[in-house]
Amino acid sequence: MNDAPLHDLVIIGAGPIGLNCAVAATKAQLDYVVLEKGVLTNSIYHYPVNMTFFSTAQKIEIGDIPFVAHSDKPTRLEALEYYRRVMDHYRLRVHFYEEVEGMSPHGEGTYSITTTGGRTYHTRSVIVATGFYDTPRLLGVPGEDLPKVKHYYDDAHPYVQQRVVVVGAANSACDVALELWHKEADVTMVIREDDIYERVKYWIRPNILNRIAEGTIKAHFNSTVQRITPEAVCIRTPDGELQLPNDFVLAMTGYLPNYDLLRRLRLPIADESPHQPIHNPDTLETPLQRVYVAGVVAAGLATSELFIENTRVHATMILDHLTAALRALSTQ
Repeated sequence: MNDAPLHDLVIIGAGPIGLNCAVAATKAQLDYVVLEKGVLTNSIYHYPVNMTFFSTAQKIEIGDIPFVAHSDKPTRLEALEYYRRVMDHYRLRVHFYEEVEGMSPHGEGTYSITTTGGRTYHTRSVIVATGFYDTPRLLGVPGEDLPKVKHYYDDAHPYVQQRVVVVGAANSACDVALELWHKEADVTMVIREDDIYERVKYWIRPNILNRIAEGTIKAHFNSTVQRITPEAVCIRTPDGELQLPNDFVLAMTGYLPNYDLLRRLRLPIADESPHQPIHNPDTLETPLQRVYVAGVVAAGLATSELFIENTRVHATMILDHLTAALRALSTQ
């Protein structure tokens, strides 16, 4: 074990909510550090290149810094620049490309956090703000590991005039199917349910339904992927198995919290669905003293329940409780 200094707080994850917690820690004059395994707002960076947020700019602002966008709903590029400006404005202390490997107790109610490269951080408290976008929800079928199968979508250009199967029926799947159709891809959707997801955004749902109705985007409802080969996708439909000649598969089936990391952090997980990290809903503290969850990771598998806009308050909830706890700790 090294002789690392004892921090007041370590924040795991430099997404919007992790950054918002860092802003709150800065205002509270805490000694903190943010550990990020990738780049600043890593999940947003890996969103589709031309993505536009569903939320307005004002609803994803953090740190009392105005988010001025060219239209009502900001783009991915505008969001990346905005969160960089927030980091620069507050001079947030973020360590990039440093993945957390584990956490263990370190005497008298403190914790040791180990990261790649053999570094160790000692801290009085921890906020886990790791989101869920890094772990795709797998199909679990033979051939899913083929190079033609993608769980993330970046840009339409590689799929021009290609035969693409899009798996899923929520916002991402519908958005991808429409963008590929506009770029002259041959698009087929495979949908487990009997309809497009009812909560697909109001400006997307009619468009995708119209394209399906006219046959320009093909759709197989009540169907599931059975296996994937280099040349085709085998699906099970109400009429039996069907072979779809195919060049690419885009599995837009959603994402999961990084449960492996949560276990390595020794955070208890609820046995019942949605298997969220166990925490106090009023303070977001887990059963581990002064260890908190913030942002969408707090919802477990219910990834459609929490967003940037309705978890910005987590920073205040946590820091109010944490500063009181640290004051009490200092008097012991």
